[in-house]
Amino acid sequence: MDSHGHASGGKRKRKSGRKPKPPAPDSSDNHHHPAPSSSPLATAAAAAASDSPDPEPASSSPAPRHRGRKSRRVRNEPSSEADAAHSPSPPPRRGGPKGAPNGGAEAAEPSRRELAVSMVEVPAAMEPVRWEQVVRVVPSMDAVVKVFCVHTEPNFSLPWQRKRQYSSSSSGFIIGGRRVLTNAHSVEHHTQVKLKKRGSDTKYLATVLAIGTECDIAMLTVEDDEFWKGVTPVEFGSLPALQDAVTVVGYPIGGDTISVTSGVVSRIEILSYVHGSTELPGLQIDAAINSGNSGGPAFNDKGKCVGIAFQSLKHEDAENIGYVIPTPVIKHFIEDYEKTGEYTGFPILGIEWQKMENPDLRKAMGMKSDQKGVRVRRVEPTAPESGCLQPSDIILSFDGIDIANDGTVPFRHGERIGFSYLVSQKYTGEKARVKVLRNSKIHEFNIKLATHKRLILAHIKGRPPSYYIVAGFVFMVVSVPYLRSEYGKDYEYDAPVKLLDKHMHAMAQSPDEQLVVVSQVLVSDINIGYEDIVNIQVLAFNGTPVKNLKHLATMVEECNEEFLKFDLDYDQLVVLETKTAKAATQDILTTHCIPSAMSEDLKS
Repeated sequence: MDSHGHASGGKRKRKSGRKPKPPAPDSSDNHHHPAPSSSPLATAAAAAASDSPDPEPASSSPAPRHRGRKSRRVRNEPSSEADAAHSPSPPPRRGGPKGAPNGGAEAAEPSRRELAVSMVEVPAAMEPVRWEQVVRVVPSMDAVVKVFCVHTEPNFSLPWQRKRQYSSSSSGFIIGGRRVLTNAHSVEHHTQVKLKKRGSDTKYLATVLAIGTECDIAMLTVEDDEFWKGVTPVEFGSLPALQDAVTVVGYPIGGDTISVTSGVVSRIEILSYVHGSTELPGLQIDAAINSGNSGGPAFNDKGKCVGIAFQSLKHEDAENIGYVIPTPVIKHFIEDYEKTGEYTGFPILGIEWQKMENPDLRKAMGMKSDQKGVRVRRVEPTAPESGCLQPSDIILSFDGIDIANDGTVPFRHGERIGFSYLVSQKYTGEKARVKVLRNSKIHEFNIKLATHKRLILAHIKGRPPSYYIVAGFVFMVVSVPYLRSEYGKDYEYDAPVKLLDKHMHAMAQSPDEQLVVVSQVLVSDINIGYEDIVNIQVLAFNGTPVKNLKHLATMVEECNEEFLKFDLDYDQLVVLETKTAKAATQDILTTHCIPSAMSEDLKS
């Protein structure tokens, strides 16, 4: 798999039935291990919940999920109702027939009363442990809050206005410094955000400090001092190991009170973050994560937070597969904000690479038997690496850590992980030492790391879409949200092939390059015969290649030639008389109640 694997998301949640869970298979390296029923955190949480009042009728609405491919639907959803409690085991069967010997003497048969008493009695030695756990866990659970958000999404069909607002609820938790963490998709396109603490009837207005789109984390704060009283911030633990018990806490659908689900860590690897359309380290767990649990913490058995619930896998062949953002990614987000006062993103190595597992390929590239690495396929022209790395270079190591032929590096005992994990630990602007093999000679470079500049952006990060209108032609910039709006959740199958090819494989040749299309034609007498032009790329205007939307708008506004000539993809040509086209534009704007012929960002 190339280093630029992407995942895409959707919005609307679909109800789905749940299959009866088959008997758990025997424990092996290729199977998930069932959560231990006697997890201290789960036991303590259950004990605390037993004293709480009955839940109120459900009133929370689920947060929107994110779309995925048909064959593997991954949804970002807020975590589920607590797993049903196991019924007590039946009393043990009595021994052999009456009068059978037992250690040389007949076994005395207990009376029904004695049997009932023995089933109810609890050993006194267990009581102190149980209550100590409750005392230890409750402060962590009290730091979990419910997030209420009103969203107002941009309208790509009518870019001069926004869509109807809608509400969602999700989860979050309090950390040090009067801050709250939740998922980025929980507060995306937010108009208003409110938080409610456990056991409280008050909702507090919150301010969004930073949104990390790539890592799907957002940081909030509350001005009201009352909100912070009596709450102990959550402490972070280390990265858990496989089979470590985890407990996910949040406010999923099905009720208004706090919910707890437990499981174990099934896998640790580089994951596709659906919301961020990027790849970062992640944990796979077998605890249920449903709509409403997004942003809730995952605790280990010591009450320390080891991650944030953020998405789950919904597939007919899979059950109880949830994903958690691990602490290294969370701490990177927090430290990035503390260093710069804003979120600057996760840097990448601006290349596409190929595995070197084939021995003939390694030999042809001049590699020795003891050398391992990956081959550079392409280098992004806008990346700092373009000044030193070249196609067919073999990357041998990153910051002194050797890279294997399959692109992995040592992680922990018995584990390996993709070498992009090393890159994700860096911060934007930092340098890394890269050793490469070129023409059988070894070279070392100190490379400055930067964020990814995509030709087709994965997110517009809360900004309204850019547009420009002339003679009824609506010109817009292509982005993933735009494609999703135009073609739905399956845009990767339904969008025009040329747009998809540019989305998956094209690289920006300059930092300000954009893909400009004719989004639609607002019908008027001036554009007769052009009504069927939809989502066709604009290549040039009056013979000059179009760099971006602002460049196109500037050329059209300053045009003094007799005709406006637009060269489109598929060898299409649009010609308009300049004076007539500009005069007709104002009438079209008035007819469609459009306030301006261009978006605000194009006016500056």
